[in-house]
Amino acid sequence: MESNNWIKQLLMIGVGTTSVVAEKLQEVSEQWVREGRINPDQARELVDDLMQRIRSEQGNFEEQLERQMYQVLQDLGVPRKGELDELRGRIDRLERQVRDLENRSWR
Repeated sequence: MESNNWIKQLLMIGVGTTSVVAEKLQEVSEQWVREGRINPDQARELVDDLMQRIRSEQGNFEEQLERQMYQVLQDLGVPRKGELDELRGRIDRLERQVRDLENRSWR
C-alpha cells in the first residue's frame, strides 16, 4: 500500500509540474506577443505544440515508472495480487479439508 501511495504522490508532482510549465509557457508567449516577436496565432500554436509534447512525454514517464516499479517489486520477491489471491484460495481449500478430517475423526 505504501509504495502505491508513493507512486501516486510522484505522479501528482508530475501533474503539478506540468501545470506550472503550462502557466509559464502561457506567460512567455503572451510576453512575446506584446513585444511583437510573434503573433497571437503563433503563440497559441507554440503553447499547444509544447503542451502536447509534454503530455506525451509524461505518459511515457508514467509507463516507464510503472515498469520499473514492477521490476523492483519482482526483484524483491513481492508477489503479485493474482498470486496472493491464488494462495488464499489454496489456503481456504486446505483449511476446509483439515476441518473435514477433524470432523470425521470426532465421529
